[in-house]
Amino acid sequence: MFAFPPWRAVLRAACLALLLTLPASNFAGAQTNAPAPRGPRRGSPLGPADQPRPRSDPNSLLAHEQLLAKAKQGGIDIYFEGDSITRRWGTSDAAYRELYANWRSNFFGWNAADFGWGADLTQNILWRLDHGELDGVHPKIIVLLAGINNVGSLPPTDESAAEVTRGIQAILERCRAKAPDAVIVLTALFPRNDRMEYVPVIQRINQNLIPLADGKRIRLINVNDQLADPSGKLFPGMVNARDQLHPNVSAYQIWADALKPIFTELLGPPAATDHAPPPTGDPSAKTAAPPAPAK
Repeated sequence: MFAFPPWRAVLRAACLALLLTLPASNFAGAQTNAPAPRGPRRGSPLGPADQPRPRSDPNSLLAHEQLLAKAKQGGIDIYFEGDSITRRWGTSDAAYRELYANWRSNFFGWNAADFGWGADLTQNILWRLDHGELDGVHPKIIVLLAGINNVGSLPPTDESAAEVTRGIQAILERCRAKAPDAVIVLTALFPRNDRMEYVPVIQRINQNLIPLADGKRIRLINVNDQLADPSGKLFPGMVNARDQLHPNVSAYQIWADALKPIFTELLGPPAATDHAPPPTGDPSAKTAAPPAPAK
């Protein structure tokens, strides 16, 4: 894991915490196929879902520093972006050692790197993208799964579904602007059973995502029929039994099985070596999982 001198990291975190949100840029030529559904802009406590906002906690700001350093190391062909569901798959945290082993078994040789961060809303992901985490990376593929935390911060209504869709669309536009040559693999939101009243909202968002993908530069994958029944109730063994939200290794493998044919189509089979930078983790964690040995 990349480590900054303590005084530098603390100073940087303090400075970032004082930043005001910058207005979203007008990314000409980066529009997706169809506009997000219209609806009242109620937003979340952090404002509209399509407007960038920083995280103010020092731990998240230190994580941002680590991800900036990771991006500058280069060697990344596949760039994973999202919240904790994405982050836990490719992290060095010892608590998710089994998930990282699954990541390695599926993606080693394709130079994949994980840039997810836990608890992020779409606003926070936009801020991280606006502040360097994708600059100069030039990935060939971007995998995006975002929006589930916005779902939990809004009332379970169609208006909320439209709001979250706008946030996801904004991330797509930002990725298109910063990595115009990348194919974006947009992943439909997974079901969450911690609050079943959100299942219809998730289903509506996933329907809203369909016109955002053209099947070429933006590909949409939806594996929910393998994770849950038609009512949205997750099959046994798919998620963490304590929170009914975060996937278990079986669910990650289903996601991987949907991604790998696309990776093979675009990049060819995985190589015998991997050049992606090592995983980062939670700066507050006292222990980290050692990197798996190279093949």
